[in-house]
This record gives sequence, structure tokens and C-alpha cells, in this order.
Amino acid sequence: MNDAVVKTGPPRYANSGWGPSFSVLDIGLADRVAVLEPESAFWAIVDGSALPEALSGRVLEAFVDRQESFRQEMDRLRFGLKPSAVYFNPTERCNFNCTYCYLPEEMRRSGKTMSAQEVAAALERLAAYFDRTLEPGVKPQLIFHGSEPMLAREAVFAAIDRFRDRFLFGIQTNATLLDEEAVDFLTSHGVGIGISLDAHEAPVADAVRKNWQGHGAFTQVVRVMERLASYPAFNVITTVTRENVPLLPELVDFYHDAGVRVVMFNPVRCTRSGGMALKPEDSVLAEAFCAALDRTYALFEATGRPLVVANFANVLAGILGPTGRRLMCDISPCGGGRCFMAVSAQGDLFPCSEFIGFPEYRGGNLFRDDLDGVLKSAPFRAVTTRVVENIDPCRRCAVRHFCGAPCPAEVQAVNGGLESPSPYCRFYEEQIRYAFRVIAQGREMAYLWDGWDEETEETYRCA
Repeated sequence: MNDAVVKTGPPRYANSGWGPSFSVLDIGLADRVAVLEPESAFWAIVDGSALPEALSGRVLEAFVDRQESFRQEMDRLRFGLKPSAVYFNPTERCNFNCTYCYLPEEMRRSGKTMSAQEVAAALERLAAYFDRTLEPGVKPQLIFHGSEPMLAREAVFAAIDRFRDRFLFGIQTNATLLDEEAVDFLTSHGVGIGISLDAHEAPVADAVRKNWQGHGAFTQVVRVMERLASYPAFNVITTVTRENVPLLPELVDFYHDAGVRVVMFNPVRCTRSGGMALKPEDSVLAEAFCAALDRTYALFEATGRPLVVANFANVLAGILGPTGRRLMCDISPCGGGRCFMAVSAQGDLFPCSEFIGFPEYRGGNLFRDDLDGVLKSAPFRAVTTRVVENIDPCRRCAVRHFCGAPCPAEVQAVNGGLESPSPYCRFYEEQIRYAFRVIAQGREMAYLWDGWDEETEETYRCA
């Protein structure tokens, strides 16, 4: 029998079989590239001409010295978090019939609306669960979501008033029912407010966001936006479709001029045929999205006032410090069923709001079932165990832990199962390249929200 060869001491070379395996990512700069160790999400920006020396010198040494702590940090982020947020749909109904909505039309037209007593009972059960599972003093988040939660206004406002000491509240609304009294109530209670607007021109904004009679509400939504622009807990969500994708750079100017601080440019979800029909090509989306980010930087340079594109800022923060993420869509497993859950107006529990239109992903009912059991149910486990390591070609991708192959509900709708890459794969790759380019240029603070790093701790810096 041959004697075994034992390797001692730290590996001297990368990609040799003994040492770590690095990938090199072109980030669109002539003189610099990103070097990544995909499993741990370790990265470094290096001079392209010094790449061989970096892979056998400082970058290799930096990784080898701390590789175990890097991997442990990533494992905690991916598998060690507890649910701490709920997307709560107090009604299935909506006063709008948006072309790309991810919820079934029948539900939005004639579905159930919770009574004030039902909302209160649901929140009591959720609060009791979080009291038991979260650290003392940590408040869970509860976002009233939709359909249109303002159709259950009295029940929602009563719950906010009653449970204000037990939850951090938010509301996502189409803004058509936000009168002055409602705005005063929400702002006085410190509720986060997100509204939806898809363009700075009425014909485009109203083309796919319209009521059951076919009319949009551009003027009303802009009036609410201007009223709330200075409110710290306010944001605007723009759903990016084939109709408005060329307008993203102009939208940046529009929002910045209006004093808006935070926006989201969310690619339309393909969970239903309406969204799929409006999906822009990845290359077109990437070009417009990056041009919009370029414009935010130009405005920051000119005025000193940032406009944070939150979904990009989340990717950037996730690269700079994984625990700096606020959103959990761009990592696998995603946050669905793991960091948050969704409650329908029937009390049914789903891993995420995007799954409410998929009855097979119902994990139980808040009023009838034990929450611990729901979180371990087969529908929830299908989402919480969906990892990029089981998806081709994601398992070989250098940026797999900065992307996460989202969104599982969208992937389910497009491919008939969860183990497939995102239909926006190319776009996400270009967005991550842009983020590394920002870092290489030292421009990251122009894109991030204030205090983004308050919940992070610097563990290593390689000069």
C-alpha cells in the first residue's frame, strides 16, 4: 500500500488543488479586476497587471488567514437567522387592476377583507410568537401589504394604534386612498410608507397601473409623493417593465427634483402572464439600470444629496459587508420562510407574498396552526432549502452569493419548479459588476443609505 502524502502548512498557490479556488471577474475597468472566492464570498479588487502576484501573494495570504471566519459568517447569514418580519395582507381586494400584478385577478376583484377583530387577533398571535423567539427588546417588523391594504383602513389603523409598542410598522400602498388624514395618522405613528409609481409621465405611468375602469391615478400619486418626500421613512417603488425601462435615467431626475430620498427600481416579476409579457430584455434592462445609477452619482456630485436606489444599495452593501443587507432576496436561501413570512387575508401562511397566488406553497393557517410547525412544513422547507449549490449553472457562478438566483416564486412560475436560475440572470450579473466597479472607484458612499454599516463590524481589510 502506498504511503499517504500529507500536506502541512498553509497553501502557497491558488487554484492548485491544494489551495483555495479563486475566480476573476471583469468589472469593466481597464486596469482593475475583482478576485473572488465564491464559497465564502471573499473578494478583492486588484490591478489586472499584478494578478499572478496577487493570487500567489497578498490576496491568497489574506484569504487563508481568515477563510474559516469568512465561511462561518456566510453560513450564519444563510442558515442561522430567525424570522423577524411579516408581510401582512389584511385584504385580498384591490381598487386597481395592474397588468403585472402577481396576485390572481379573481382574488383582487372579490376576495376577503379581514375585520378589525381578525386583524387584532392575528397580530396578537404573531406578537406572542415573536416575544418567544426574538431577543428581548427586539421589535419585529410588520408590513401591511397587498393587494391594497388601505381598503382595510379602519382595521389597519386600529391595529397600528394598539400594537405600536410591539411591532415596527410599514405599509405598501398604491397611494390612491392616502388622504391628508391618513397621511397624518401614519406619519405621526412613525409608520414606514412605500408607494408605487412607474413613470414621470402620466401616459406611461397609467398604462399598466390602472383601476378596474381602466383609469390611472398619476396626478394623485405624485401629489402624495410630494407631500411625503421629506418624511424619513418614505420610499417609492418603480416596477420596471418594457414600457418604462428607457425612462429610468429621467426618473432619477424626477425623483431627485421632488426631494425623494429612497427609490426601488424593481424588475417586473414574471409570476403571472401579465408580468412575463412586460419583462424587458436583460441587456436592455441592464443598460438602462446602470445609466440610472450613473445619473444618481452625477446628481450626488452636483448637489451633495443622494438618491438611494435601494435594491442596488442592498447588493452593494451585501458585497461590502454581508450582514449589511436589509433585503434578503439576493442570497440563497432567500428570506422567504427564513427571515420573514406572509399572511393572507384568510390567515394562510406563505413563505413570501409572491407565493400567495400559489396554493401549493401554503404552509398552514395563522389562526389554526402552530407557527413553529408551519415554518417546518414542506412548502416552507422547499423555499428555505433552495440554495444556489443545487442549481445549474449557479453552482459554478463566481457571484452566486451576491445574487442568490431570485425570486423562487418567479422561477416556479417560469420553469415549473424551484431549481432553476433567475429569468433575470444576465441582468443580476451586470448589476454586480457595476457594484464592484463602484467599489473600485471608491464611490460607494454615494449609493448607500446613511448608517448602512451600523449593524456590521469590520472583520478584515486588505490594503
